[in-house]
Amino acid sequence: MSKSFSGIEVKALTPLQPLINYKPSHSLSTKKKNIINIMFHLLFLVFLLVNIATCELGEGGRRRGLIPAMFIFGDSLIDNGNNNNLPSFAKANYYPYGIDFDGGPTGRFSNGYTMVDEIAEQLGLPLIPAHSEASSSGEQMRFGVNYASAASGILDDTGRNFVERIPFNQQIKNFEDTLDEITDNLGAPDVAQALAKCVFFVGMGSNDYLNNYLMPNYDTKNHYNPQQYANLLVQHYTEQLTRLYNLGGRKFVIGGVGLMGCIPSILAKSNSNVCSEEVNELILPFTNNVKSMLTNLNVNLPGSKFIYIDIKNMFQDLLTNYRQYGFSVINRGCCGIGRNRGQITCLPMQTPCPNRDQYIFWDAFHPTEAVNILFARKAFNGGTDVVYPINIHELATL
Repeated sequence: MSKSFSGIEVKALTPLQPLINYKPSHSLSTKKKNIINIMFHLLFLVFLLVNIATCELGEGGRRRGLIPAMFIFGDSLIDNGNNNNLPSFAKANYYPYGIDFDGGPTGRFSNGYTMVDEIAEQLGLPLIPAHSEASSSGEQMRFGVNYASAASGILDDTGRNFVERIPFNQQIKNFEDTLDEITDNLGAPDVAQALAKCVFFVGMGSNDYLNNYLMPNYDTKNHYNPQQYANLLVQHYTEQLTRLYNLGGRKFVIGGVGLMGCIPSILAKSNSNVCSEEVNELILPFTNNVKSMLTNLNVNLPGSKFIYIDIKNMFQDLLTNYRQYGFSVINRGCCGIGRNRGQITCLPMQTPCPNRDQYIFWDAFHPTEAVNILFARKAFNGGTDVVYPINIHELATL
């Protein structure tokens, strides 16, 4: 299926299927199991190193990829199926999610592409597989892994209303477990060389407000005022990003939080049909803290480069100039129930709006594929008004 946004043809890619799905039986000896594990991890490292050597030119001299791989950490905005097999209420592996995606419903909280799908395409990579699908396949991990999990947050307690989810700390642990095994078997220098050329995309923080601070059954707001809470979040965030740096990450793309006071779920809480300035103001200290954090990390972590995608500015521009971008509906979801189609989010087998490319919001919380592609391209090639100190293309080619 192909689409055209702003005059540019976009073709959705089918997610990679496992090419290696062998699981050793319990009857195998420990020695044989260890040999099999070493083979898998050796294959993964070889793929990364081969990608480094060939990322400039592919078959026929065509550009293949600007980086060897991308590793993704985040929440439902970029989750692509890690919650599918969890006992969780935060799932999107059912129709009409994925209605415009070649693979159908995959666990993406969108009608089609997520933002990182388009960024991967711009980088010359295939779609990055979910950790839940790729963890046993060296071939699938060749171009990276997506560890993101819907309802997750910077804080482990965030999202507990949805039962199971994979908090950022656990996402890092999942990445660390893979690297530990590879490093033990193959040695740190080769792994470090490969990882230093990869991009680490991190988008966290939204749920720490929507599914923590703003939830009536959480007492967080009774313990922290907005500035204190923002300080707490960024204290943890700094430690978590430093962990990824210590594990070998050097090129980081950090996605900021958007104008959450303007999403259908928040709009549906009143009859005014305008953005909640109270919610937008609540999140402002976190946004400011994150910007300061990244400046400090760029100074204090040798060899690192952190860039920031200003989703807030992107959304502000989009809501102000939506008609110029080809949108006509800015205050309700394409799929959902109730006021602004945001009181109950998109249900299984619900019929969504037919003109999805004209909607900014797909459901009560998430943008449509059209917005995801628009924002991804701005982050990839845009100026310092939306991504800084450099854009993703410049980061990839450092």
